[in-house]
Amino acid sequence: MAKKKAYPLRINENVLAAMERWAADDLRSVNAQIEYVLRQALVSHGRVKLVEKVVVEVEDVDTSIHSDDSTQN
Repeated sequence: MAKKKAYPLRINENVLAAMERWAADDLRSVNAQIEYVLRQALVSHGRVKLVEKVVVEVEDVDTSIHSDDSTQN
């Protein structure tokens, strides 16, 4: 995992308020939201490459399997 470095940031209060709302909507901290936005900007402007993208798929559980097991006990 990449090491993180603290960096003081001076930011316009209106921009910060908008980032706070956006972070809340995405269930992220403001710090994580700022890092996310910066990372997306770097990738979209060709400043860095997106090395790995993790995709998680969620599938429904077949409940008929579980109900059959409970009726056999």
